[in-house]
Amino acid sequence: MGKTLSVDLRSRVIAAVEGGLSCHAAAAQFQIGIATAVRWVSVFRKTGALAPMPKGGDTRSHRIEAHRTVILTMIEAQKDITLVELSELLRREHGASFAPSTLWRFLERHAISFKKNGTRQRAGAPRRRSPAPRVVQSSA
Repeated sequence: MGKTLSVDLRSRVIAAVEGGLSCHAAAAQFQIGIATAVRWVSVFRKTGALAPMPKGGDTRSHRIEAHRTVILTMIEAQKDITLVELSELLRREHGASFAPSTLWRFLERHAISFKKNGTRQRAGAPRRRSPAPRVVQSSA
C-alpha cells in the first residue's frame, strides 16, 4: 500500500481545480493520478475535508462484536462447541452468518481458548511396544 500524499499537495490540487483547472489538468500539473485528483475534489466538495482517510485496520469486526454476548453465552452453555457448530448456531438462531475463521479471530481477540487437560488427552503409544508378529514365510 502506498504512502499517503501530503495535505499540502491535496490543498494545492483542490485550489487549482476550484480556480478553474479541470481535474485532468490539475493531475497532470501536480503529477498525480487522474482518479486521485477526482477523488480528492469529490471528497472536498462533499465534506470539506482535506485530510486523508485512515488506512488499513479492522473495518468489519463490529458485525461479530454485536453478537458478543450471544457467542459467550453459547460457549458457556456448551464448553466443547466447535467453531463450525458455533457458526451454524449463529446462522440458524440469529441470522448472522460468520465463517469459522472469523469466529476464531473473535475468540483469539478476547483471549478465549479451549485448553486440553490431563483427562482429555488421547491414549498415547505404550513405552515399549511388543515386536511385530513374525511373518510366516512358506517355501515355495
